[in-house]
Amino acid sequence: MFGTVVIGIGIAGSVRIRDLLNPLPSSPAEHLRLLGFVSRRPLGDVQKVKQISLQEAVDSKEVAAAIVCTDNQNHSETVRMFLEAGKHVLVEYPLALSAKEARELWELAEQKGKILHVEHIELLTEEYKQLKKEVAGKELVKGTLHFTGGALDEERSGFPAFSGIARLTWLVDLFGDLTVVSATREEQKERNYSRMTAQFQTAKKRPLTWIEERAPGMKRDKAINFCFTSGCLESLPEAPRSQVGIFMQDLILFAKKLLGQTSQEEVVAEKRRILLCLDLAEEIQRLCERPVNIYS
Repeated sequence: MFGTVVIGIGIAGSVRIRDLLNPLPSSPAEHLRLLGFVSRRPLGDVQKVKQISLQEAVDSKEVAAAIVCTDNQNHSETVRMFLEAGKHVLVEYPLALSAKEARELWELAEQKGKILHVEHIELLTEEYKQLKKEVAGKELVKGTLHFTGGALDEERSGFPAFSGIARLTWLVDLFGDLTVVSATREEQKERNYSRMTAQFQTAKKRPLTWIEERAPGMKRDKAINFCFTSGCLESLPEAPRSQVGIFMQDLILFAKKLLGQTSQEEVVAEKRRILLCLDLAEEIQRLCERPVNIYS
């Protein structure tokens, strides 16, 4: 059994506690035993799980693994703290708000011989699994992925290319290595409106566009338009709801790694994809934030 703590108890942290208390029967998740949770707020017991301090979680010899569900800005610091203490870590995306920090954390995990698992539940939805089947084997001509959603606190969540890295992960998982061609951002701060547009090329020089658009009250939605030599896919495929929740699926993936049930090839490919997405996110941010030269 792997003694486990949950760090942060917002929506995701609460779901993690629920799933740890009720693991899928006969699944690897049954090997995780919830010992407590950490929160900045004094909450007492939650679902009969005791609240402990961050230092207690780090110092405890019973704790073998930490699940990090804090604000994005705190991910790298919290992950580093637990890795240095010799704990395995599951962390919500993004792993860090810079590619350099992410690589340092992965190196630390490897030095310590610990599992570092970055949650990417967007790849586990039935909708995405069906989309991947429909895209498989087709030759892309051009494509667009346009996400809309409510406003974010960027100080806590990071630049849109990082806070929205789930969409970037879709594009890389579907179409392979990408190169950033250009990136721009429009902001209307009085409305808390933001629209980031990134242009990519695939390895075969095909154009892809990613738009991340946010404003207060804006409906959360994803629109696609992927054109292939065989025709265009203009809406996400319908898919039945999975009997196993996406957070539980992710918990099982983490437990399988802890139990040595994941191939080294899978681990290496996953790490490469995650770091590539962070490199791309950083390049997008750099291009959006570079000063504009005005010539007279």
